[in-house]
Amino acid sequence: MSDFRALLSRIEELESQAAFQDELHERLNEVVARQDRELTELREQLRKLAGRLRELGDAAAGGVSGEHDEAPPHY
Repeated sequence: MSDFRALLSRIEELESQAAFQDELHERLNEVVARQDRELTELREQLRKLAGRLRELGDAAAGGVSGEHDEAPPHY
């Protein structure tokens, strides 16, 4: 009877550990899913910022070259 109780106790302990692992697994999945959404948003923001920087660089380069092409006002 003692072996049966020990076996039953061990099974209950394993079931408890399995339940804990299942809960932990679910929480980790939620974290990974949230981080994936955040990374997607950050990539989109980075893409937009890179586009804005290109536009600003193009505008600045266009303005600078135009200034150098004109004769100074005292000529």
